[in-house]
Amino acid sequence: MRWQGRRQSENVEDRRASGGGGGGPVLAMGGGVGTIILVIIVLLMGGDPRALLNLVNQRGGGGAGGIQLPGGGGAAADPNAPVEESPEEAQLREFVSVVLAETEEVWTQVFAEQGERYAEPKLVLFRGQVSSACGFAQAAMGPFYCGEDQKVYIDLSFYDELRSKFKAPGDFAQAYVIAHEIGHHVQKQMGILDQVHARRRQMSDEEYNRLSVRLELQADFLAGLWAHHAQKTNKILDPDDLEEALRAATAIGDDRLQKQSQGFVVPDSFTHGTSAQRVRWFKRGFETGDMSKADTFKIPYEEL
Repeated sequence: MRWQGRRQSENVEDRRASGGGGGGPVLAMGGGVGTIILVIIVLLMGGDPRALLNLVNQRGGGGAGGIQLPGGGGAAADPNAPVEESPEEAQLREFVSVVLAETEEVWTQVFAEQGERYAEPKLVLFRGQVSSACGFAQAAMGPFYCGEDQKVYIDLSFYDELRSKFKAPGDFAQAYVIAHEIGHHVQKQMGILDQVHARRRQMSDEEYNRLSVRLELQADFLAGLWAHHAQKTNKILDPDDLEEALRAATAIGDDRLQKQSQGFVVPDSFTHGTSAQRVRWFKRGFETGDMSKADTFKIPYEEL
């Protein structure tokens, strides 16, 4: 991916030096790939992922519901303290900032074409754990979007997980993760995220899981749409970049993750979609670049 030398966003909030906001050991559930990662941890520990998913759904899939675990509060660290980072971390920080800037340019233009204004979100860098308006979260859950404060949260160590555990290396695979979470922000601005969350108590867990799948696949479409316009405007892609994004989408499909963690799949518990679905909707966004093709809510579920 061609990103060096490009504009960096001013909307990056670096909390790595502050430890993310203090507090004791915590867990949180997010609306992107993070929930899947946390479910895997629960499965490996012998727990029931359905209880976790029920809590996620109750608190809202586009944000994060925090669970404060036993432990001391700890003193608040200085948020203005200098950040110590390795050269690799510094490069990742710059990369994330450039990708965020690219999303700002694309979505500002897309919204303007519809006669609307795009409100740029903040992207928060943290280490270990972080406090958001949606609750506390740990790095183990992966990147997430909080609709309450309209911020994307990411611990840069997640990219080591993406490369080593999910076998999805490459700059554009990393960009896809950010673009997916920004897709949730677009859904928030369009009112879709709030509409989905408002229906939680009106349906069964199975019904809401299907609604969550529709939400996540739409975010994948929006990530692809961003890539379409970024490529058209700024020629950001190298020949193998699209394959990197598709590999990342494949790696975090519900079916593949369940098969890896427990040896079998439970379709009724899917919350993000299968690998094939995630790839299909990202590709649809990338190939069309057309917002009118983004509606995953009217298509019969079996045809997603």
